[in-house]
Amino acid sequence: MRLSEVITILKQDHNFREVITEKNTWHYHLPDYLAQTQIKQLAYDSRKVGDDTLFFVKGQNFKETFLEQALASDLRFYVSQTPFKVQGTTAILVNDVKQAMALIAQAFFNHPERKLKIVAFTGTKGKTTSAYFVKGILDQTTKQKTALFSTMETTLDGQTYFKSALTTPESLDLYEMMSQAVDQKMTHLVMEVSSQAYKMKRVYGLTFDVGVFLNISPDHIGPIEHPNFEDYLYCKRQLLFNSRQVILNKDADYFDLLAEEISKLSIPLYVYGTSALGTDYFIEADAKDFLKFNVCAGDLNKDNSLKGQYTIKLAGDFNKENALAAMMAAFLVGADQAAAQKALAKITVPGRMEVLVQKNGAHVYVDYAHNKISLETLLKFVKNHHQGTLIVVLGSTGSKGISRREDFGEILSKFADIAVLTADDPDFEDPAEIAHEIARNITSAKVKVAILADRMQAINHALSLTKSANDAVVLAGKGADCYQIIKGEKVLYEGDLTIAKKNLLISSEESLKSS
Repeated sequence: MRLSEVITILKQDHNFREVITEKNTWHYHLPDYLAQTQIKQLAYDSRKVGDDTLFFVKGQNFKETFLEQALASDLRFYVSQTPFKVQGTTAILVNDVKQAMALIAQAFFNHPERKLKIVAFTGTKGKTTSAYFVKGILDQTTKQKTALFSTMETTLDGQTYFKSALTTPESLDLYEMMSQAVDQKMTHLVMEVSSQAYKMKRVYGLTFDVGVFLNISPDHIGPIEHPNFEDYLYCKRQLLFNSRQVILNKDADYFDLLAEEISKLSIPLYVYGTSALGTDYFIEADAKDFLKFNVCAGDLNKDNSLKGQYTIKLAGDFNKENALAAMMAAFLVGADQAAAQKALAKITVPGRMEVLVQKNGAHVYVDYAHNKISLETLLKFVKNHHQGTLIVVLGSTGSKGISRREDFGEILSKFADIAVLTADDPDFEDPAEIAHEIARNITSAKVKVAILADRMQAINHALSLTKSANDAVVLAGKGADCYQIIKGEKVLYEGDLTIAKKNLLISSEESLKSS
């Protein structure tokens, strides 16, 4: 990529200020002697640069010493919102460096987004489960030519998975990964899009083939995330304006606002829900089997292609709704009913509604539920299916999602009989103090509270409290994570499921068959 192409992209986006050359001369047009310079690498990590790298100065914590470190590796060019007093480099000044990085990365990697059919999910809960559902359905159609970028895992070849660093990768990483997926002959991509992805412009300039808005509830509100719910909702709904087709949940809060905005954009809209009113498709539960459901045509329906009965392996009405959203999205990019029925019957999701059974018959649910709406939905389901004591093991993250602590106290007050409060990625905070904050927001006197900062001890204690098959234990928050974030570092942790299995006499696979 020539340096002149970089300047052209920035000017077209009205995101260019000036160039300050290594000779300390200022220009609006790139000097001729620089125009043909080839950029062979992009980077935002000062430790990964060379003389052919275009380096992006991003992040509130960026220090000039990082740029000096890059100079030691012969860095010649950087993009920044502020000029630095360093010698021997050319600065490309912009109004928004994250916006610049996104568009330059697109072009540098030869626009891989144009070579993939992309389905994107946003919502406070259900993104990962829905993404796995679509991936499974499309695998039936594309013969495993579908890549996945999710909170839990990423696959660039459709089969080999690795742990994800972010729900939605930084734009530079995002397009490099897309490019690798294209090189691996992938035809489709399913990805989760977080509110931070729009807040931090990781997906700036990216248009999805299908955008799915699952739901919305207050979350990620705090000093380093969103200042308030309005900002969170605004960032979430940017997905609507950046998709060629949109799927909305009729039962989602603020549905009317979302539908009103979509109506002004001439974008095809498809609606799902739990009743016929105002939907294309809706869910009808099976009275005899809580893993089966029917998809019915709503009063907006113009195509009955997805009508019929389906079976999933994940319990909960919310997972049936996620499955319907996934089917509709997959259908819009080439799948059919047969693929959906076959795939949904066998898909599991790491850390989502994994079920174990204790010797006394009590059920143990391991789930990633880590915010108000997901925890409330999970506990309501478990409470409806178990008439005995409900024991909940729960913590809240440190340094972010501060509002969850009050939310968790409210939800525990409604559903829990016993709350065992513990650590969940405490980061730089004291997990015991976080637990006490949650406890202070438990307003029901009927809820017994125990605080055990060591999560393994908390799980073992909770499992020891069950007495019969009517009881249930919910291990919420960590899901399949085998680490705890402590003081900025990922510290090895055995995992909720592994710890729980050590207390049981039957395997999780046998448990699922018996539950």
